[in-house]
Amino acid sequence: ELKSEMNKTRKLPLKKDTRASESSQEDATDQWARRRKQFKDSKKCSSTGGSSINSTITEGSINSEDAPSVDLGLHSENEDRGFYTENFHSASWVFRGDDVSPDNSPRCLSKRPRPVAIRERTVKIAKGTGNYPWGFRIQFSKPILVTEVDTNSAAEEAGLQVGDILIAVNGTDVTSMPHSEAANLARKGPDILTMIVGSDISRYPNTPKPTCRGYLHKRTQSAILKGWRKRWFVLKHNGYLHYYKHKKDEGKCRPLEVTKLEGAEIGVDTSLGKPFVFKCIPQAGSRIFYFCATSNQEMKRWLEAMDKAVHPIHQNHVWVDVTLHNTTLPPLAIKNPECLGLLHQLDRSKDVWIQHYCILKDGCLYFYATLRSTPAQGGLYLQGYIVSEQSLGSKRSVIELKPPSEEFKTFYLCAENVNENKRWITALQASINKWLPLHQAIQDFMNRPLEETRM
Repeated sequence: ELKSEMNKTRKLPLKKDTRASESSQEDATDQWARRRKQFKDSKKCSSTGGSSINSTITEGSINSEDAPSVDLGLHSENEDRGFYTENFHSASWVFRGDDVSPDNSPRCLSKRPRPVAIRERTVKIAKGTGNYPWGFRIQFSKPILVTEVDTNSAAEEAGLQVGDILIAVNGTDVTSMPHSEAANLARKGPDILTMIVGSDISRYPNTPKPTCRGYLHKRTQSAILKGWRKRWFVLKHNGYLHYYKHKKDEGKCRPLEVTKLEGAEIGVDTSLGKPFVFKCIPQAGSRIFYFCATSNQEMKRWLEAMDKAVHPIHQNHVWVDVTLHNTTLPPLAIKNPECLGLLHQLDRSKDVWIQHYCILKDGCLYFYATLRSTPAQGGLYLQGYIVSEQSLGSKRSVIELKPPSEEFKTFYLCAENVNENKRWITALQASINKWLPLHQAIQDFMNRPLEETRM
């Protein structure tokens, strides 16, 4: 599936719709012209770089019920480089690292200064004026943490973030000195403050992104068939609205249409004289989508989720930044991998096994074409997945990665032999156990016995 998704980005096939045309030829021509312009614009955007982990398909790339089928194989600016991240974005997760003992708590729930600096970067900040010329605050020692970054300051422009760990200031290692000494180094140094900082993925939990699923009635706007049709709608964490003919089609068939909600206009509509109707006007194009829910409560649920997708907050979790950074590295350059080697992944659409060189690190499985390949083709975020050994077809020993909910994908992997499979299963289970759902972490923390204080 991963390889076939990547091939979609390289090919620009034009598919003919064998069904009767559901819109006029003039509308089809206009839509084709708009999509050609979107494709050209997206190519310009992609050539300038920029990325954040999100999803895979853009508006207009899938069959529409209201227009002839056009597949341009477009991808959004928020391309996820082949990563499957659905489960990570659907819930709040915290990283506890190797602290699997019940007596310990994830570092985000503990004041113990034990950082996991897994990515280092250089930040250069130009000195400003006033009492706080660089615009940030540091506290604590061993490690020294950035606890505040002023809005619109030089520090914010340079990319310094709350929670960053100071490793070096103006070329001097500060990991074992008090933060007051590090502050003096900065004050006595040049007007360009140069710092090496590290990111700690265990400091804060991730924030779930909006998702919503359910049946809605969609008003058909074609010239031939008019009326309301019941469809299964899926609003994904990346802000794209997918819909299918039936619930069972999700994950098995391509969506009938995909619409980007960011910047769209949404709201209740009373013009059609029907209760629980709301509309969506996407920013791109001139179409208006009308939806009808089964109750007022259901309509409010969709409007709230859509509103979050219309006004997204573009802020990556530290772990997202780290995995994006790791994809640019050769396989053996990823530090301290938990497991590495060849794995075959089942492409269920073609019933074939595709070989990858894989690196497992902190709950993320990276896929490379070969040991010498750079960058990574993509990978899987494994938070919440259950690993087991299964038999599948002619293969008696297969690694099954089963998600916590049926709405997410199940993956099948196979190593070179049974012993290799067991080695991978053990490593995968240990890597997944480094992450906890936030509600479970809080419950475990609250159940700990009270600490005694001697007077």
